[in-house]
Amino acid sequence: MSEMMVVWLVVLVLSIVIEIISLGLTSIWFAGGAIVALITAALSLPMWLQVFVFLLVSVVLMVFTRPIAVKYFNKDRVRTNVESLIGRQAIVISEISNRQGIGQVTVGGQEWTARTEDEEIDLPVGAVVEIIAVDGVKLIVREDPQTKQA
Repeated sequence: MSEMMVVWLVVLVLSIVIEIISLGLTSIWFAGGAIVALITAALSLPMWLQVFVFLLVSVVLMVFTRPIAVKYFNKDRVRTNVESLIGRQAIVISEISNRQGIGQVTVGGQEWTARTEDEEIDLPVGAVVEIIAVDGVKLIVREDPQTKQA
């Protein structure tokens, strides 16, 4: 077995071990490149060609298969509480005023401290708002454009 075949085997094993440890689709593409480079080493092709094939195959695998793999591997991913709130509607239960540092909303049966995205806008009790971000333990909201009255 040639010296380069050993190198590509080590790269292959390391890539797979890193992938198993991380489970994040981080290095599996290099394992594919290492397999093809190992084949080129077995055919006694020049080292520059082995490295080129390794890089080419790794990049091609990453570009073309990663979006598909991420879609299928992350399909059961559950968003965290905070992530799931962004984009939802909430009801103002205590007037929101950034100048006074007050305001609360209810969303999904839970009460949250809230502030508006615009420092100058106060929102009255009963207003429907859209959650646009989270800042610490406060929801950042804006008046929901669908329910905003002219």
